[in-house]
Amino acid sequence: SGGSVQLWSDYLKVPLHPKSVYVVRQYMHDGVCGCLEAFGQGESLLQDPGCIEELEDRLHFYVEECDYLQGFQVLCDLHNGFSGVGAKVTELICDEYSGKGILTWGLTPVMSDMADYQKNVYRLMNTALGIVHLSSHSSLFCPMSLSGSLGIRPQPPITFPYINYDASLNYHSSAILAAALDTLTAPYRLCSSQGSMTHLAETLNFSGRKVVAAWASVPFPALQGYSLPDTLCTYQQDVPWKLLSSCREKKVSCCFAQSVVLRGICKEHSISCPGKQPTSPLHACENTEQALQHYLHTVFPGAFSTSHVLEQPCSTLPPYPQFFSPLLTRQGFLLDKPPSYSSAGVESIPVLAALQSSPVLHTLLYSLYKDLRKLNTRRWASFFAAGVEQDNFQDALEELRTLSQCYEVGFEADESEDEADLD
Repeated sequence: SGGSVQLWSDYLKVPLHPKSVYVVRQYMHDGVCGCLEAFGQGESLLQDPGCIEELEDRLHFYVEECDYLQGFQVLCDLHNGFSGVGAKVTELICDEYSGKGILTWGLTPVMSDMADYQKNVYRLMNTALGIVHLSSHSSLFCPMSLSGSLGIRPQPPITFPYINYDASLNYHSSAILAAALDTLTAPYRLCSSQGSMTHLAETLNFSGRKVVAAWASVPFPALQGYSLPDTLCTYQQDVPWKLLSSCREKKVSCCFAQSVVLRGICKEHSISCPGKQPTSPLHACENTEQALQHYLHTVFPGAFSTSHVLEQPCSTLPPYPQFFSPLLTRQGFLLDKPPSYSSAGVESIPVLAALQSSPVLHTLLYSLYKDLRKLNTRRWASFFAAGVEQDNFQDALEELRTLSQCYEVGFEADESEDEADLD
């Protein structure tokens, strides 16, 4: 049910090699040794020679087993002291394995309790420092969360039309993010893939835009028995995906570049029957890849779009939570009405996901900068006592502002200039 699940290890079914785990003894999850709550605490852990030696030993163990090392994926909490841990680990990898790809994912749970003002401010400062430091040492950085906002004012969590999840359970929210992450990273993980991690990063991170936004449709709303063009034709104006990067969505579809992955659509059922007159340009496409590419060029004119279509769906067998709508079949396709019989559970789902270099990131980054600029940092001496200098924090804020300006378009640039004048 998920109610008794408290830790990621409670629902982990994958056996872990001893070399793949490094336990931070100074801060234990049960609270006996205190909380890892500030960026500086995390950074200081990685300044311990013993810790560095242990990490390097584990890294070398796996690197030496690689026939071809593309790079590294770093998954890291942004809201607490692990933001500092991730920043130093990424810096270590960047220094030691220069030229290799580093894709970093900054994760934040849905924040249910914002009553603790100090904890909320710490979360904000950890997030800002994490974004700046992680993006500077990564090929690409993507914030991911089902929280509606990373800012000081809480926003409702993201909702999905065919998932009834409990946002307060990390067991539920992490499952949705995992489905998106597994889909987004498929282009460079599969043996059949032509592209690499570095190629993906270079596609999206031009002009200083090292931060990308994640979008996903979990599940992709494909009606049972209908072709992919049939489904896409019902979403001519707005793609049926949700923003997973904690920012209010823009009404106008716009992006600079994107990598899109659609999985779980069988190719033999993807295109309408031959011999019939095509009912739309999408129906005239010869295969799923062409149909998806044509659709993306139509919805995002002028954007650089790469697309990948995979037949393999996203598995939702246990321990994946069963929080799906009764309208879904066992394969995750939509029915017109709920079945009269009791379903045995959803075993897999089709997923549409994208990484975008998009103007929405200006809103995300600049809003975070504005929230922190209003703070009187002298009131938070305990945060800076953990190891971050106030001058360095102010420098990071300016870097955050500069980063946000890489995503400005039209009126947003004018708005930022007006606010700068007021400063």
